[in-house]
Amino acid sequence: MTGPLLTSKNHEQLCRGRSAGELSLSCSLDLDRSTTVVELQPEHWCWQGQAFPYLRKCKDRTIYHWDGSSFEPVARFNGALIKLVPTPWGPPTFEIDGIKMLPTAQISPWDDARNKVGLIQPRGKRILDTCGGLGYFAAWCQQGGAASVQSFEKNPDVIWLRSLNPWSPRTDAVLTLTPGDVSAQIQALDSASFDAALHDPPRFGIAGELYSQTFYDQLARVLKPGGKLFHYTGSPNKLTSGRDVPREVVGRLRLASFAAELHGDGILATRHSA
Repeated sequence: MTGPLLTSKNHEQLCRGRSAGELSLSCSLDLDRSTTVVELQPEHWCWQGQAFPYLRKCKDRTIYHWDGSSFEPVARFNGALIKLVPTPWGPPTFEIDGIKMLPTAQISPWDDARNKVGLIQPRGKRILDTCGGLGYFAAWCQQGGAASVQSFEKNPDVIWLRSLNPWSPRTDAVLTLTPGDVSAQIQALDSASFDAALHDPPRFGIAGELYSQTFYDQLARVLKPGGKLFHYTGSPNKLTSGRDVPREVVGRLRLASFAAELHGDGILATRHSA
């Protein structure tokens, strides 16, 4: 960890403990990944020998990190507001201009990633992770015994969120994270060099190039025959315009030499052998 993380949930714990006259309490300072003990004093609280202030205002749906002198939101604005957002499950999601990037309503984004990674059976495989995001797909590939994971993420602010998120994986001998746009970078990857792929792009209206026939043809090129692909789509625009993006994607994947079928909130596909 780079330092303690505060949410309204654990900050309220600290304040309640102080009001009750407790001298210490056990809580989580890493979004429920672990628990630790903090000392409570009237003007500040102490953790690992360092004093930290109580916040005057702690907003819901905000995660605060210690920047060395004060607690600041884990958020940046460079043309779009990108922020790490707490969930009831512990592992956070993130938002871009208020649009949630990971499902959280019915399941933890961490468990959701585990289930989807399980569909491609990562053990011993070389895996392409096209849109890294917070890295939950990559983390489960690491834990699932993948031989290697090559992940791409073009947004430097999202990579910054990863650096502060205790649930995001760190790069190692298995995981490589490349800053860059996979729609361009994929052209330099060797043909038939991956055993499986995970494709979790932003919604169609934001990144239409990642739903294009050209990109799916490239996915087919870099995957070995028989290689599996899970492609998250959700159901964008279905209620407002009647457009069925997942079925459109199935059609394009089939044109790109995949056997593809709808699967939950995405598409499970297999690269044809021929």
